[in-house]
Amino acid sequence: MTSRSNVDPLDGYLLRALCALVEERSVSRAARRMGQTQPAVSAALKRLRQILSDPLLVRNKLDMIPTERGLQLAAQARVALDAMSVLVASREEFDAQRAALTFRVASPDYLAPSVLAEVARRIREEAPLCRLEVHPMGPDFDSERALADDLLDVIIGNWPNPPELLHTLLLLEDELVCLVRPGHPLADAGELTEAQYLSAAHVAPMRYSGLHRGVVETHLARHHVARDARVSVPYFGLAPHVVARTDLVFTTARHFAEHFAAALGLVILKTPPDFPTMRFYQLWHERAHHSPAHRWLRAAIAEVGRAHAPGASLKAA
Repeated sequence: MTSRSNVDPLDGYLLRALCALVEERSVSRAARRMGQTQPAVSAALKRLRQILSDPLLVRNKLDMIPTERGLQLAAQARVALDAMSVLVASREEFDAQRAALTFRVASPDYLAPSVLAEVARRIREEAPLCRLEVHPMGPDFDSERALADDLLDVIIGNWPNPPELLHTLLLLEDELVCLVRPGHPLADAGELTEAQYLSAAHVAPMRYSGLHRGVVETHLARHHVARDARVSVPYFGLAPHVVARTDLVFTTARHFAEHFAAALGLVILKTPPDFPTMRFYQLWHERAHHSPAHRWLRAAIAEVGRAHAPGASLKAA
C-alpha cells in the first residue's frame, strides 16, 4: 500500500478550486463557475485548508475575503495550472474523427450567418463526434475572463483595439457598406458622401461590449461627428429587416450586407471614401494556445474566414 507521504496532496481539481474561490470570494459562485455542487466545493476548501495550513478565505459580512497567503497561493496555482496545460497538450494528439469534445465559440451576430454555419458544417463533417456551442455576447461580457477560466475556447471579435493579453489571428478583413431599401432617396447614389451619410437617419445595433466601441463609432468619434441613430436594435440580424420597411440606413461589413441584400432585396451603397475596413479576428487565451484540439478548431475557423474574404468563393454546404 502506498504511504501517505508518497501521495501528492494537491491535484488539478484542488488548484482550480483554489483559484475560483479566491477570485469569486464565495463558495456558491465558485461552484457555479466550476460546474460543481456547493457541497463539493466546500469539501475542496476544507481539504485545501488542511493541506496548506491556512484558512485561505475568511468570512466578511457579504462574502469571503482571501488571506494574504491565499492570494499568494492562488497566483501560484494559476501558474501551475497553465504549466500543466502545456505539459498535457505537448503529449496529446487530436484525432478529429474520434474526438468527442465540445467546442465553445462566442460571437456577436455581426458575422453573416453563413460564416458560423460553415464552421458547423466543417465540424460535423471532419469531427462528427464533437459538439459546437455558439455563445452570445453582451455589454457585460468579460471575454478575457471567460477564456482564462476555460468557459470558452475562441471568441470572434472586431473591436478596433483587442485585449493585449489574448492571442489574435485575423479571420477576415471586409469593407464597410450601407444597406437601404429600394426606393430610398439615396438608393441610386452608389457611393455616399460624408454629408449624405451624416444627414441620413440610421439604424444602429447596440454595443456588444462596455469596454470596446464599435468600428463605426470609433471612426466617427475621431472625426468629431456622430450619425443620427434613430433606431437601436439588440441584434445585427434585425437591422436589415428594419431597413427593408423604413427610410433608415444600416452600416455593416460587405459580406453581411450581401447576405441580407440577397434575402430581402436591399440595395448596397458604398460608404464615404475615408471609412475604415472592418477586421474580424479570433481571440484565445495562452491557456489553450498549445492544445492540439484548439489548434485544429482555430485552423478550421481560419479557413472559413479566408473563404468569406472579399473575392473568395465559398463552397456551398
